[in-house]
Amino acid sequence: MAKVFGDFDQEKLDSEYLISRTVPDIEPFLADYARLSKKARMLLDVREDVAYGRTPQEVVDIFPAGDNAPVFIFIHGGYWRMLSHKESAFMAPAMVREGIAVVSVNYTLVGEGASITEIVRQCRAAVSWTFKNARDFGGNPDRLFVGGSSAGGHLTGMTVAGGWHDQFGIPTDIIKGAVPLSGLHDLAPIRLSCINEWTKLDEAEAAQNSPVLHLPTTGCPLVVSYGASETAEFKRQSALLADAWAAKGWHAEIFEHPDRNHFDIVFDLCDPGSLLGSKVFALINNV
Repeated sequence: MAKVFGDFDQEKLDSEYLISRTVPDIEPFLADYARLSKKARMLLDVREDVAYGRTPQEVVDIFPAGDNAPVFIFIHGGYWRMLSHKESAFMAPAMVREGIAVVSVNYTLVGEGASITEIVRQCRAAVSWTFKNARDFGGNPDRLFVGGSSAGGHLTGMTVAGGWHDQFGIPTDIIKGAVPLSGLHDLAPIRLSCINEWTKLDEAEAAQNSPVLHLPTTGCPLVVSYGASETAEFKRQSALLADAWAAKGWHAEIFEHPDRNHFDIVFDLCDPGSLLGSKVFALINNV
């Protein structure tokens, strides 16, 4: 068969990005996201569905953690077409216990009419809103951190990218550290794969929304990780961002998590003593 990207023919490229095939069933993970996030809202003080934009989808759930707390902004995954902020607060109890406020971001999904460009704009708007309003819930606007997994890892990459801050009237260095997990940082192969059935990227939009093509002037520290069972392309995508960061002389710690997969790696954010969790909590606490 003809090669469509690198050494991949169409079937192999599609297989590399159909990440759900790396586990027997994704539904148990999705159920745990929802169950643990619901529990977080029951246990903690939470401000639900706070608007950061004009559309009904542009809302966040906020979990305060006391005065002058650092803020962890979490952007959910789901291949830009699934999930919401309501399934994306499972780390809040552990973080609040450690004095870290959590902001769980919602955005309009592609199935609800958004393009990837619009999703990126919304996530940047959420980060900007948090910077401008953090003190209203006790957060420290000078200690903002962003993380996300899969599509959320891509969107995290786009919030630490350069070239967008003037649009929102904010400084370029508002994000003090980021945690892109299993992210997609070059959308060229996505455009050529079956994933484009719903992302509907053309060449220009794929380039516009590829974090590795839009590095900032100065990069914040990164913690980059992915599960051992993920595909070679997902692993390569994480390395792309970490390598580009390192080439600029910026700090980017990257590692393969031996005991996690694409869907459960985020649960380490619930445990400061876990492999990934210890690095993330150290990142936040040391800034």
